[in-house]
Amino acid sequence: MPNTQEILIPDIGDFENIDVIDVLVKVGDSVNIETPLLALESDKATMEIPSPIAGIITEIKIKIGDKVSQGIAIMCVDTEQSNTEQESAETSDPKQNDTTNETAPPHTATVEPPATTDTTTEPSQEPKTNQQVQTVTTSPTEKAHASPTVRRFARELGVDLSLIHGSGPKDRILKQDVKQFTKSILSGDNLANTTGITPPKTPPVDFSKFGETELKPLSRLKQLGGKALHSNWITIPHVTQFDTADITELEDFRKSKLNSAKTEGVKLTLMAFLVKAAVVALKELPEFNASLSPDGMGLVVKKYFHIGIAVNTENGLLVPIIKDADTKGLFDIANEIIRLSEKAKKGQLTPTDMQGGCFTISSLGSVGGGKGFTPIINAPEVAILGVSRATIQPVYKDEKLLPRLILPYSLSYDHRVIDGVAGAQFAKFLNTILVDIRHILL
Repeated sequence: MPNTQEILIPDIGDFENIDVIDVLVKVGDSVNIETPLLALESDKATMEIPSPIAGIITEIKIKIGDKVSQGIAIMCVDTEQSNTEQESAETSDPKQNDTTNETAPPHTATVEPPATTDTTTEPSQEPKTNQQVQTVTTSPTEKAHASPTVRRFARELGVDLSLIHGSGPKDRILKQDVKQFTKSILSGDNLANTTGITPPKTPPVDFSKFGETELKPLSRLKQLGGKALHSNWITIPHVTQFDTADITELEDFRKSKLNSAKTEGVKLTLMAFLVKAAVVALKELPEFNASLSPDGMGLVVKKYFHIGIAVNTENGLLVPIIKDADTKGLFDIANEIIRLSEKAKKGQLTPTDMQGGCFTISSLGSVGGGKGFTPIINAPEVAILGVSRATIQPVYKDEKLLPRLILPYSLSYDHRVIDGVAGAQFAKFLNTILVDIRHILL
């Protein structure tokens, strides 16, 4: 006799009526634990709801375009054919099994999904990141201060607990803290740099009296992103350093690796080299791999290297994060760039994909960018690299003019943290790395 269980939408932090943008399975499909079932989209974030159990989909209760909230049944699964597989999955992870049993009895008729992101990434992310800027040092074995029940709840929402500051005794993270953090992610409130400064309102102008007009609404992403950019621009004292690098040898090396990259299914672009170069420079000048403490009295220097890459989508700009870029090779970074870019363009980035950045790279090389531009710092980071299109230019070298590939770049930094000398040193050191590829490969 079939053993049918309902799957419910988990508690998503008092956030209601979230749009269903995709149903990823159909009736009759066989699913395992963590198989994505559907995708939800709020004003800012997209999250996938995975299956908490293995079995066969027998009924789908929602469709694309529906709005869902906590507790709504989305699907029914026949688990009779997969009991053995499910028990094996549970016993293979005793820690997860323990936390699940706290809130889900063995024979419950309804099941809430346990995770919205790949739980295998938690050990590397959780100890290395913290709420924007507040942890100065962490070790790989340290954990956020939270109960097993709260940890499971965070996994249900795909939230990294190390990004949350607890409101309980001794900074213990409570369930309400996770709810509030998730709500801020979904609403986009976390994008703004909360400084208490209210920007002046733009005075209304009747443009129609000058001629015909048309009002086109901005996408939700541009509305929210625009607020964050405006806040960062008016609250961070920007200084931008402009420079160029001769990347002729780097480009020759890149081209020499295209065949081997293609064999491994890798698209090797200049951006992969820029990410590697940024990591080398951040290690040399660690004040750039830092954030200003919340009270403005200290500098939180990070021991990890998560590099953000600006991705242009039809709805606006997104900045997914390449985690632990210092531990990845060129081909691995190139694959990460493609994977994250595709997720961004498909609207499939999760909050975790965009959390924990240390330094951002924005490249206009594919469209131009002229001789340089002033990128806006992505708070709470303290610097950002803007890259324009490389062009062939005559360069006087070895007593003659030679055609060389010259890359313009610009470095914006927070003048509260970084002075002009340090900015010039970073730009110069980056130049050294890009000119001599051996520095990147060391």
